[in-house]
Amino acid sequence: MLSLYTNFMIRLRSEEKGATAVEYGIMVALIAVAIIIAITTLGTTLSDLFTGVSGKIPVPAGAAGGAG
Repeated sequence: MLSLYTNFMIRLRSEEKGATAVEYGIMVALIAVAIIIAITTLGTTLSDLFTGVSGKIPVPAGAAGGAG
């Protein structure tokens, strides 16, 4: 019975590295999702900001016609 317990504990310890790799993989995936969400939100906000600012900049009189 003791050998069965010992073999079971040895197997658990050897499989721990695989579990740790899976946990790190899940953490990396969650961080990637958080970064994608942040960049998407920030990109939309910055686009709106630049659109608003560009609408407030006056256009010089000769620049609207192209080759003047």
